[in-house]
Amino acid sequence: METKHLWEADHSYYCNLGNYFATGADPCCAEYDDWAEFVEAEGESDMDYNLLFRWDWKEEDEEGEPTTDGTGTLYLFWMGQRKGLYRWSEVQVHRDDEPAVREWLLPRMEYLLSLWEPLTINQEEPK
Repeated sequence: METKHLWEADHSYYCNLGNYFATGADPCCAEYDDWAEFVEAEGESDMDYNLLFRWDWKEEDEEGEPTTDGTGTLYLFWMGQRKGLYRWSEVQVHRDDEPAVREWLLPRMEYLLSLWEPLTINQEEPK
């Protein structure tokens, strides 16, 4: 099976860019001009307090038209488990950022999967 680029992923359904339970004064979104700015601000965030549960890489402009220059927005969806806070980050990215983004995402995927132990993808019944 060939590995897709992050911008080629078409995740089923969507994750809302809004928090139904937040008041207008509650900032639930953080915006970053590039990957380096995001990493400096949130790159080492604690995975327990800031559980990353989904990401989407979208290459489209403000009108929803596809971009042609390799730029896009990486949406990162978080659950602050301690406070029950749903929030998201919007990071401006370029296709050149993909290796660094993958490197950052992989340990968070592994952490998310560890929360489902002892269940695994190829589960056998306990004896």
